[in-house]
Amino acid sequence: MSLTFLIYLLCSCSAPKNVTLFQGIESLTAEQKEAMTQKYVPRICIDDALIITVTSPDRESVIPFSPPPYGYYEPGEDAIGIQATTQNLFTYLVDDEGYIYFPVLGRIHVAGMSINESIKFLQEEIRKSAPQAVVSLQIANFKVGIFGEVKTANVFKIKTPRLSILDLIALAGDVTVMADRKNVLLIRDNDGEKEHIRIDLTDPAIFSSPYYYLQQNDMVYVAPNEAQKKNTVYTAENSIRLTLASVVISAVSIITSLFLTLRGQNL
Repeated sequence: MSLTFLIYLLCSCSAPKNVTLFQGIESLTAEQKEAMTQKYVPRICIDDALIITVTSPDRESVIPFSPPPYGYYEPGEDAIGIQATTQNLFTYLVDDEGYIYFPVLGRIHVAGMSINESIKFLQEEIRKSAPQAVVSLQIANFKVGIFGEVKTANVFKIKTPRLSILDLIALAGDVTVMADRKNVLLIRDNDGEKEHIRIDLTDPAIFSSPYYYLQQNDMVYVAPNEAQKKNTVYTAENSIRLTLASVVISAVSIITSLFLTLRGQNL
């Protein structure tokens, strides 16, 4: 048996272990499967832009909490400007201390609260003045990024805050064949402090991980496997060798030309 064929056999045997996702999921117990079922509760973070609208059958009662944009425009003014200002009126930025400034209610701390908790709080406060008020809230700037060994590295703006790491990988067109599926790095910003989490896509325990669902501004890096690392080093070394060889050849060519020129003059 040739050495080449032996290496091929070894590689073909070991590859599925590193490529197949969720290995052993068929043999999980009912208790383990139940532990994988988790609810995702999106929470508001610093620098979130919140779109908050307040409505009511009694429109007049909620005007102080949701001023109509058209009240600030003269008849015939550009509709594009009205739409842009409407967006600004209902968007509230969470400051670096976790607060927003809301009409009538003033400065309110919302960072760390879930979306439902924030809605309930605002609704209770507003209903003291407008009993039929209904509040809706969504995060306007929810975005996550992925790069490394994926088909399409990108930062994605998501309309819904419920996004898993597998959803993000699917948006990126899946990982490449050169990806290390056991070494996916999640970088998370927790109020200015960076958190780094290693995730193994081949392990079905990913479904029960507290990091299965992503938060806004999460970044995911898919590391290359060993073969890709070696190939990169090999390519870089070859590039250096070719550059050095080119320099040497150029130098020899210049010296040879000078030598021949001088020799011709002497003759």
